[in-house]
Amino acid sequence: MAIHFPTVSWATGANIYEVNIRQYTPEGTFTSFQQHLPRLKDMGVDILWLMPITPISLVKRQGSLGSYYACSSYTAINPEFGTLQDFKNLLQQAHQLGFKVIIDWVANHTGCDHPWTVEHPDWYLKDEQGNFTEVNGWQDVIDLNYANTDMRNALIGAMQYWVRECDIDGFRCDMAHLVPLDFWDAARTQCETMKPLFWLAECEVMEYHTVFDVTYAWQWMHITEKYMQGNASLNHVYDVLHTYSQYPQGAKKLFFTTNHDENSWTGTEYEKYGNAAKAFAVFACTWQGVPLVYSGQESPNKKRLQFFDKDLLEWNNPLQLHDFYKTLLTLHKTKPIADGETFILPSGNAEVMAYLRRKDDAVVLVILNLSAKDRLVLNVEHEWLNNRFVNAFSGLIYQFSANEKFELQPYEYLVYCSQ
Repeated sequence: MAIHFPTVSWATGANIYEVNIRQYTPEGTFTSFQQHLPRLKDMGVDILWLMPITPISLVKRQGSLGSYYACSSYTAINPEFGTLQDFKNLLQQAHQLGFKVIIDWVANHTGCDHPWTVEHPDWYLKDEQGNFTEVNGWQDVIDLNYANTDMRNALIGAMQYWVRECDIDGFRCDMAHLVPLDFWDAARTQCETMKPLFWLAECEVMEYHTVFDVTYAWQWMHITEKYMQGNASLNHVYDVLHTYSQYPQGAKKLFFTTNHDENSWTGTEYEKYGNAAKAFAVFACTWQGVPLVYSGQESPNKKRLQFFDKDLLEWNNPLQLHDFYKTLLTLHKTKPIADGETFILPSGNAEVMAYLRRKDDAVVLVILNLSAKDRLVLNVEHEWLNNRFVNAFSGLIYQFSANEKFELQPYEYLVYCSQ
């Protein structure tokens, strides 16, 4: 299996922050979100992923505001959020601050009152009675017909519109595996005649890496949730990570402890991971891959956000985890984490993950106690440890030998970087 496209150079070591415009501020607009850009820049965020910015269908709308993912146009702005000029202003300031911005792209379906339903009804799938249909059980959308070449071309034209008109930097493609891979290949080929872009797929199908730079680590998230419930062991977690290591050279996985779907439908990272939430966040930012932070995790937001209605994020003042994520996101850009090799350390303990990341002479040691057990002792033996290290969170400096002993408190996470 060959990857058809090179990943943009600025994506090396980059992290992603998912922006839920509706729930971010009382106003829920691009302009009000813009005020947070300097803070997010300070936190170390590289790529801003905006949930769908397009208008939402009225027909079969769920809740008072509807689902972002039921669009009524592919080339207009949701008036809830402001105007096209407001969006351009946001992009301009984000670019000036050094961010890259990707937008959510929903290619499998549209809302029920999209103009294409009238202008091009043959661009949609139909049931046996000739009605628009949807095969995944969602109530407020209808499926597009990928056997129709004109529809494909129009959709790619809509994607090109946002690159040309607003200078976006890439796409996060919703439920990418429901859309034929050859469509994505054509879309990337044609969109990248304009500029190189970053492509993130919400899917876990290895073959989609022929087109996409990054795919979701859903399996990792699900197996770690089972681990916390007592229904899986760390060996099962390592099995999933081994599967990921068999992906093609250059393919990356997206690691996260929550996102918009997880938060609203399954529960917050604190419901899922309890006191181990921060330890798993450390993993997501230090393993080989791309870390994702969702809106409000830096607060931390501990409530499930309503998906179809206004439900403002809970913002603590000051933000309790700003510095926590700043440390991790900054660390993620360093050579050992961005593109280094990984060595899993035998911990001799069913509750502790320990691993080394290395690139050239730089080494990072990560130790995670994923349990409530106190004073867990871990002996680590490896020649890469024979160096001076700094604790990434405390700043304290240690001289390690090739054989070291660590004692862990409940849910403690330790990250040491060679100097």
